[in-house]
Amino acid sequence: MRLLSLSRSVIYELIRSGRLRSVTQGRPGLIPAAAIAEYVALLVRQADDGAA
Repeated sequence: MRLLSLSRSVIYELIRSGRLRSVTQGRPGLIPAAAIAEYVALLVRQADDGAA
């Protein structure tokens, strides 16, 4: 949440929608660093597509 500056509910919605990957280890869901990088790359691509 801190890395992306998003609320918990927004993070959960991104996971439910498939835009942000998570893995389950025990009870809490974990978001790998690679998944955060992929999500940021997706946002950059969308911004580039919108600017074109």
